[in-house]
Amino acid sequence: MMRLHSLRPRPGSRHRVKRLGCGESSGHGKTSGKGSKGQKARSGGSIRLGFEGGQMPLIRRLPKRGFNNAAFHKHYAVVNVSDLNAFEAGTVVNEQSLREANLIRGHFAGIKILGDGELKHGIEVQADKISATAREKIEKAGGTVTLREARRIEKGKADDASSEAKPEAAVAKAKPPVKKTKSRTKKSE
Repeated sequence: MMRLHSLRPRPGSRHRVKRLGCGESSGHGKTSGKGSKGQKARSGGSIRLGFEGGQMPLIRRLPKRGFNNAAFHKHYAVVNVSDLNAFEAGTVVNEQSLREANLIRGHFAGIKILGDGELKHGIEVQADKISATAREKIEKAGGTVTLREARRIEKGKADDASSEAKPEAAVAKAKPPVKKTKSRTKKSE
């Protein structure tokens, strides 16, 4: 019958620990498997990934081609509903108040409220994005949610709004730019 005191790991699943620096005859004495001297022999000394001893690394020698969407990625500061309990009932929670409470810091494209946790009292939240569960929890607690106007306009709507703002006469008068050509004159001898 198997009991807790008779449990053993499977044979071969556990290995003996390599004991370093236990004399010359141990096989791991003196330099303890680190060779002799140099950067890699020191404690805490290591060479970063891709470093080639000062030679121009491969990643910098190869040409970079193609489109990378990471350059256009928008980073949002994330705040959970449970974090909003730090504010008193009826207060307006915006970027400035979140910074003062040390809930967000650094540079970002906007603030996004996520629905993790519960809200104990009603507050007025001003953010750029909000999840459906977060909106539901804030409104259930008696609070309100307003999305910031300047950042809420989408690309398609922004183009439509700009074209509506211009008078039709001004749009009709706009002409394509005229291409200028250089005139060449021959010098008389």
